[in-house]
Amino acid sequence: MKSLPGFDVKTLESPKGDGRNVDASRGILVGEGAQQRSVHQEVPAHPLPRTAPQGGTSPTYYEQPMLKQPVWRWMVPAYFYTGGMAGGAALLGGAIGLFGGGRFARLEQRCYQVGFVNASVSGVLLIADLGRPTRFLNMMRVFRPTSPMNLGVWLLSGAVVSLGFGVTVSRSRLWPLAMLGRAGCFVFGAPLASYTGVLLANTAVPLWQSARKSLPLLFMGSALASSSAALEMLPLEEDERKLVGLFALVGRAAELAMGVALEREVRAEGARVEQPLRTGASGALWKASKVLTGASLALTLVSRKSKRWDQVAAVAATLGALALRFGIYHAGSRTTRDARASFEPQRERAEGIRLPVVP
Repeated sequence: MKSLPGFDVKTLESPKGDGRNVDASRGILVGEGAQQRSVHQEVPAHPLPRTAPQGGTSPTYYEQPMLKQPVWRWMVPAYFYTGGMAGGAALLGGAIGLFGGGRFARLEQRCYQVGFVNASVSGVLLIADLGRPTRFLNMMRVFRPTSPMNLGVWLLSGAVVSLGFGVTVSRSRLWPLAMLGRAGCFVFGAPLASYTGVLLANTAVPLWQSARKSLPLLFMGSALASSSAALEMLPLEEDERKLVGLFALVGRAAELAMGVALEREVRAEGARVEQPLRTGASGALWKASKVLTGASLALTLVSRKSKRWDQVAAVAATLGALALRFGIYHAGSRTTRDARASFEPQRERAEGIRLPVVP
């Protein structure tokens, strides 16, 4: 074999020590990429071990993450929040219109208004993150129930149309159109409030995927809490305030309960996956969401006769819902940057061992 400039024929290793020990009997360094340098200076002579070596360090592939970090910007967690609020308001408005017997017509109209504004803002945020409106329209060329992203676009579009009917014709004499809008809000409300949790759980991001059972229900409870908070900030009659307060109690209690369930579900996957919920900015957001939601629930329980405290509870619930969405997003992103968050749960499932957490 002819000697190549700058390389030893036996090992074909660059004299500059670029870390590429190439077996000359299997391949030679020629071509366009031959002069590239590896960022790794040491290459193990033997395959990486399957179990943790002495010292408690779980092996990875040169500390490189297995997954790419989500490229979403702030618009996506904000979209999660506004979409959830729109879904919760649509659900309550549709239920009042279909089963309220016309008793809460004014509150029904408020629900449609809150839902329509937030659903429209959700569409703007989603298109802003996609970059071009045509990308949103392209997702509507097909209907694919197995794709949470495709289904979410259809849910958002159906909710906007239904809420638009509710805002414009719910109090008119066009009874068929009014009933169509009410039924659409009732049908699209709950899926719109919870589908973003299904979307996250359907990814390979370790934290989101490990919380696949509780995350959609958590987002559903948070959607009910945030939509009721928006309604509590509006002027309401006494009977309307009681109904919204009951809706708020259910949502805030569900948000707290499913938050506990999510922590247990993630903890069962491994301490490495749970770490972003306890440390750093994502951990602070997650803890703040629990504190704020708990405070809003307590205020709702003890101040049923005070409109001022209801509004304080509404502000706390709103901030808690925002902290929840951004905390879940940033915590999931952190687990993609941590190589061990992906490798360790797989090894634990495959070998039945529990690896220690290494900072």
